[in-house]
Amino acid sequence: MHGLKVANSSENIHISIAITTMQDDDTLVSDKSLDKKNPPTHPLQSVQALAKFVDPAEKAVSFGRWWLDVTTSQLVLSTIAADLLDVTAGLHLEPESCFTQVVPDDVLTLMAALEQTCAPGGTVDCEFRVLNELDGMRWLRMLSLPRIMPGIQNGIMINITASRHAAMRERLGFESTQYLVGTQTLDEAMTRVIQSVCENLGWEWGAFWAAETDQADNTFLACKHYWHDPAYALSSLTRESCALRIAPGNGLVGHVWHTGQPRWIETSNDPALLRSSFKDSGLLSGYAFPVSYLMADGKRHSPGVLEFFSSLSRQREAQLPNLSAAIGALVAQTVQRLEQTETIRRMTQIDDMTDLANRSHFHHLLSCACTEAAAKGASFGLLYIDLDRFKPINDAFGHDAGNLVLCEFAQRLRRLAPPGSHAGRLGGDEFAILSQPITSLEQLNTLANAVLAAACQPFHVGDCDLAISASIGISVFPENGVTTPELLRNADAAMYRSKNNGRNLHSFYSCMTPTAQATIMRQLTLEVALLHALHDNEFFLEYQPVFDSFGERMLAVEALIRWRRADGEIVRPDVFIPIAEQSRLIVQIGRWVLKQTCNDLATIHRAGFAELQVNVNMAAPEFTNPDLPNQLLAVTHAAGISPNHLCLELTEGMVMQQAETVIPIMGNLRSLGFHISLDDFGMGHSSLSRLKELPISSLKIDRSFVSGLPNECGDCAIVRTIFDLGHHMHLQIIAEGVENDAQLGYLRQFGYPMMQGFLLGRPMPLAALLTLFKPDPVACRENRNPYSVQNQENQESTLWTHPTH
Repeated sequence: MHGLKVANSSENIHISIAITTMQDDDTLVSDKSLDKKNPPTHPLQSVQALAKFVDPAEKAVSFGRWWLDVTTSQLVLSTIAADLLDVTAGLHLEPESCFTQVVPDDVLTLMAALEQTCAPGGTVDCEFRVLNELDGMRWLRMLSLPRIMPGIQNGIMINITASRHAAMRERLGFESTQYLVGTQTLDEAMTRVIQSVCENLGWEWGAFWAAETDQADNTFLACKHYWHDPAYALSSLTRESCALRIAPGNGLVGHVWHTGQPRWIETSNDPALLRSSFKDSGLLSGYAFPVSYLMADGKRHSPGVLEFFSSLSRQREAQLPNLSAAIGALVAQTVQRLEQTETIRRMTQIDDMTDLANRSHFHHLLSCACTEAAAKGASFGLLYIDLDRFKPINDAFGHDAGNLVLCEFAQRLRRLAPPGSHAGRLGGDEFAILSQPITSLEQLNTLANAVLAAACQPFHVGDCDLAISASIGISVFPENGVTTPELLRNADAAMYRSKNNGRNLHSFYSCMTPTAQATIMRQLTLEVALLHALHDNEFFLEYQPVFDSFGERMLAVEALIRWRRADGEIVRPDVFIPIAEQSRLIVQIGRWVLKQTCNDLATIHRAGFAELQVNVNMAAPEFTNPDLPNQLLAVTHAAGISPNHLCLELTEGMVMQQAETVIPIMGNLRSLGFHISLDDFGMGHSSLSRLKELPISSLKIDRSFVSGLPNECGDCAIVRTIFDLGHHMHLQIIAEGVENDAQLGYLRQFGYPMMQGFLLGRPMPLAALLTLFKPDPVACRENRNPYSVQNQENQESTLWTHPTH
């Protein structure tokens, strides 16, 4: 009887055999069924009976024996070997009949190995696969042993499926990790992971279905990555899958995603497949499992589903169910890492509100475009876009409405941006489009016109349709600059030209005249300098006194801002104030003026001018802030002065243009004790019906009407009318721009107006004011209010005297 000892490892099989069954007459003494008197006429006859014997060692170690006649190529299989090959035991006249269940690709290799072993000294060591409808795929190894009979090659057949599966799992894990861990996008790795699963575990088609959300916030699953064995005609299945959108809970994929549980499917006619291509695909079974992970809040997030199909029916020995958890976890970890990376990228590159490139990232894209275009000798265009009439939307409807307009306009820009171009939000209501490449200026002209048309389309906010427009400036690489700062600066300059020419226009930087370019460059330079002036304390105040009609009593002072640059240059207010208003720095500057004025007024009061009031010009944007009364009250309290010592001057035009917003705020200020003066009266074309509603304490006649006194009849008529109006409405009248005695004499005839002008006193620093004017102790003790009309009519004594009168 044969005694065999087999040691089986994943890579090497060591076999030691003690042959004790052969005697000198070459008979098998262990086989009682052999007739010694009638020995076999063919060597294979001696082993056929032995093949029928089930050796306990074979069964225990799961190996079978085989014998090959090297002359006839006839093959004998033991019972265990036949079971492994899924054929009958015993004699096979042709080797091919033993390999009917072997994978076709492996049959030729196996036959070649057997042919080689028939040669003198030939051996065989071959691995191959066997397919079974019920058991799935098995891996076998055929080994030859030293010959024990003349003309007969013998050997063993071992089931190495377990070791092969272990190697597959190890290789699949390594490949998947290699593909997924280092990838920057899921697209780079997912297809290779699917291919690796199919090739290593024996599947013909695989796909990853990703969960997505449409514009209506509906979730669906779409086939994003796939692979199939090129030996199978599965292209139609792939096309149908890619075109399909599966709702959660619907079909195999939707069910797995919705429940989070894997699922087998065992027929190509199952309606859960949702694809008609399966009927002719030759695929018989499938397995799908979820890709999911737990988020920080403990909720499960499911990025998608992995789905695989085989040409075999359900595989009992399939490795995929055992590995699906590990594969799903690895993919999920990669998806989570990429999502976190994408979140960080969006935070650093994308504007949160509009989803366009933010300022920093757009500058980076522009710099890359400059480098690439310079290397290729290409050209591109930059559109600098600023929305017109946007601020009134914020003022009238609130910032939420303004944000809706910005988001909708951003979506319109995204749709208009040509392929390869980038749209960005540079800040506030400023946008830009990097259009590349271009072959003619007409391309930019067409794009700019499309942007203008998009801006003019109504924006639906609640029940209202809001209308705006845009001003666009265009610069071209390399004609208008070869660096990011140059292109942005020149496009911005061209945009300002569009605004100055009436808005709702686009302008090319190259079309600007040198004078216009110089003007805009100065404006842009001053805008930056203004910002530095705020931080470097380059602003200071001067105060111009306001007198009674005789020029003897100083009733108030007006605070006037001045700007002394670091080099000592004094910039006139009529130069920098309009630029501050355009750049919206006027609010910050105005707030600085208010705080400094209140602090200076406290100093004036401590110097003996206990009831002196100060007039402060207010910018239009400040009076659209509903919280302005509380903010100003806090400023006065911090300085230690009373609100009735502060008079806020507003232009007539500002009040009339935004009356619904401004008037309620004016009323709140008056109720707190602040005085309000209507500046430049007569220039804003206000209606008398609106004027009577204004909670003001005084009117200020514009200097343009005072300059023609007393010779211009029209100016005289207007001034008389304003005085009459103020008298009947119980308003104090202030005439500014009084520059000669004739004007002063004409104004005196109207009773007790207040006068302001170079004739009576020029603007001066606070120290000079306190030195030049001295308080009257008697007037201070009586606490007279110089802004009270009744007091003005009854006062006889001098309040504060001017040394020249």
